[in-house]
Amino acid sequence: MSFCLFLKGKSLNHNNDLFRRDSFGRSHQQTCQDYQTLLETCLKNNRLFEDNNFPADLSSIGRGSLLQKLPPNLQWKRPTELYDNPVFYSAKAGRLGLCQGVLENCWFLAALEALTFHRDILNWVVPLNQSFTKKYAGIFLFQFWHFGEWVPVVVDDRLPVNEAGQLVFVSSTYKNMFWAALLEKAYAKLSGSYEDLQIGHVSEAFLDFTGGVTTTIQLAKSPPDLWDILTSVASKKSLIGCQTHSGKEKVMTNGLVNGHAYTLTGIRKVTCHYTPEYLVRLRNPWGKVEWKGDWSDRSKKWNLLSPKEKILLLREDEDGEFWMSLHDFKFHFVSLVICQLTPDLMSQEVGKKWMCSLSPGRWVKGSTAGGRLRHQSDTFWMNPQFQLTVLSADEGKKSSKPCSVLVSLMQKSKSHHRKEVSHFPIGIFLFRLFWKGNHRLPQEFFQRTTPLFVPRDFQTQREVSYGFSLEPGTYLIVPCTSEPKQECEFILRVFSRKHALYEMGSNCSFVFPKEIVDKYEGEEEFFTKLFKKYPEINAIQLQKILNNMNWTYLINPKPTFSIEACLGILALLDLNATGTVSIQEFRYLWKRLLIYQEVFHKQDKDKSGFLESGQLRVAAQEAEILLSDEVCNLMAIRYGNSKGKIGFENFVYFMLRVENMEDPC
Repeated sequence: MSFCLFLKGKSLNHNNDLFRRDSFGRSHQQTCQDYQTLLETCLKNNRLFEDNNFPADLSSIGRGSLLQKLPPNLQWKRPTELYDNPVFYSAKAGRLGLCQGVLENCWFLAALEALTFHRDILNWVVPLNQSFTKKYAGIFLFQFWHFGEWVPVVVDDRLPVNEAGQLVFVSSTYKNMFWAALLEKAYAKLSGSYEDLQIGHVSEAFLDFTGGVTTTIQLAKSPPDLWDILTSVASKKSLIGCQTHSGKEKVMTNGLVNGHAYTLTGIRKVTCHYTPEYLVRLRNPWGKVEWKGDWSDRSKKWNLLSPKEKILLLREDEDGEFWMSLHDFKFHFVSLVICQLTPDLMSQEVGKKWMCSLSPGRWVKGSTAGGRLRHQSDTFWMNPQFQLTVLSADEGKKSSKPCSVLVSLMQKSKSHHRKEVSHFPIGIFLFRLFWKGNHRLPQEFFQRTTPLFVPRDFQTQREVSYGFSLEPGTYLIVPCTSEPKQECEFILRVFSRKHALYEMGSNCSFVFPKEIVDKYEGEEEFFTKLFKKYPEINAIQLQKILNNMNWTYLINPKPTFSIEACLGILALLDLNATGTVSIQEFRYLWKRLLIYQEVFHKQDKDKSGFLESGQLRVAAQEAEILLSDEVCNLMAIRYGNSKGKIGFENFVYFMLRVENMEDPC
């Protein structure tokens, strides 16, 4: 596919679909917890929030095997009771540094690690402006994409700890940082209990964190162009995870963990003995225990590379991150999960438009649960039928040029508890139609018509997705389970530049699409080319990129970034201490630069190309950073010219510096 997808919901009013429990621990949806109202009530009454819908007791942990893993004398403590200086989140802490607790939820941690590559998405799921100081009332808000809509979830900050005050479940390597522990608590609440997080798949967490579209590649049957696929998704906004062979979670002699999820954090093509070697970089969410084979930290293979390339790639820290060859990756890992996102998260800018149609449906035994298409079967026609009309994106032009279409099918379990969920093997069939109509197609149509697409296999996943390149015209989508009489609800999503989707039958209905704005349409090509040229960007390359950019809003559209400024920027963004930034880290810088440009332009009222100390304070305030006049004066002296005025180049470094001033240690 030539595009990435992220489904952003409508603006939320924080009316929270949460849960109350009956005597069996089962959850029931209700809309009774409004974050803003609860926060203001607690602040007004000078008390800390206590969430009775997810109480600080064993009912929220679960009733099964997890209870046996808990430490004796389990306690529930707020971060403010554990540390004098608790921190919710700090950009300075970087993307890594999570520790798995007694929950066997490496799939959840692997998804979190991938999420931290994309701070804009992280800020949507985990509003990062929350803290233990400003407007603190012991209540925190998180947001998850749950079967077609964004659901806000509030929790109190009472966390389970042992007698020594150590967190029992997820924690940060910065022990006084709590965003991940509180996010895990909110996700446990959404899932039914902490115990419901013991079993899961990284693709499910990707979906719940983004609303994107996940694709699972079984590596034993991987396509021959797997490296090209990885190159494409690594340069775009994607979350990537993988899974080792199933079984009891244990460390093997080669350093990999059996039955374990990892995050794919990078790829690199190197030259070894005049031949190309394809490498992937993986991270164990434990933050330790690494691969010991070829291209591991202590492998002799590194001596075959040039000194420059070795220095650039190799880090011998025991941090859970390591390189391995693509060949070994395909052998030792079972599945690769890719979650595609749109690059316009949280943006209202006008750009290229995509359409997303979402339609709920149901397979009902004896009615609409027809199973897959078989020559001897006479029930396939009973499945729900959707008519898709693919239209040319060029207004007023007739074109036969193929259009990119992405179809996602997601099944919805009846159970409110994740551990009780069982999935059917599901898939879709696609047919070409040469007429339009509202009536369901009869059995005879399917007996005489060859499908345009037949799924290679039916996957037992919550979501399956398929990418097509279709000429403008009319098509039929038939979602189904692998066998007839399998009952389940589902959600069908279709993404394209322009289309119309109808559910056919007696209750034929048009599925109203939502528009998705892709403001980075042109920039995706830029990022892809940049990634191919510079997989890791050093100070010299960063200087070249920034000085060749066209800064639309500036008085001087071609500012000059010095090598010293670029070294300073790298020092602030280089989360892995390699002297370079990855393409994902550069994406973060790119977004910050666009914001800084607008802020600088807005404050440069006299069009001089410089800001004074007072304007600096207002600019920082727009980024929700409060600085005193004294600090701003000192910053103006430090980063300004002889007159204490700051140009755009130093303004960028100034803004990055103040955003990273808080020290979580």
